[in-house]
Amino acid sequence: MPYHEMMIKPMRDEVTRLGVRELRTVADVDAALGPGEGTAMVFVNSVCGCAAGAARPALTLALQQGVKPQNLYTVFAGQDLDATARARSYFAEYQPSSPSVALLRDGEVVHFVHRHMIEGQRAETIAADLMAAFERFCGRESEVAKE
Repeated sequence: MPYHEMMIKPMRDEVTRLGVRELRTVADVDAALGPGEGTAMVFVNSVCGCAAGAARPALTLALQQGVKPQNLYTVFAGQDLDATARARSYFAEYQPSSPSVALLRDGEVVHFVHRHMIEGQRAETIAADLMAAFERFCGRESEVAKE
């Protein structure tokens, strides 16, 4: 059963104030991820205190740095059930996990951060992993490597 919206609003806001677009319906997800062009990050937000409490600050740190995906999206697991399920269908080869981060390039998952990679880690460590993935798959050198 979903949490009351007032309880999770601060968790939503923590991510959306970074310029990350929230996808709350299946149609939102398909419109965002369906074309499969360019780079996109999907942050699967969560109420879970232990992992999400590190994942959201890590995302903040990672997005304050230089290279970022062209498109930044989020779904909220346990809240926007249909949207989350649809988003996960775009990275179905990975076990559902929340929180988690999927990085896609031209519709293909190129990097995935699973919950077990977040738990017990400091936000700075998680952010460093995200920034390295952003640099590798979203930076100029990645465009040259594709050609």
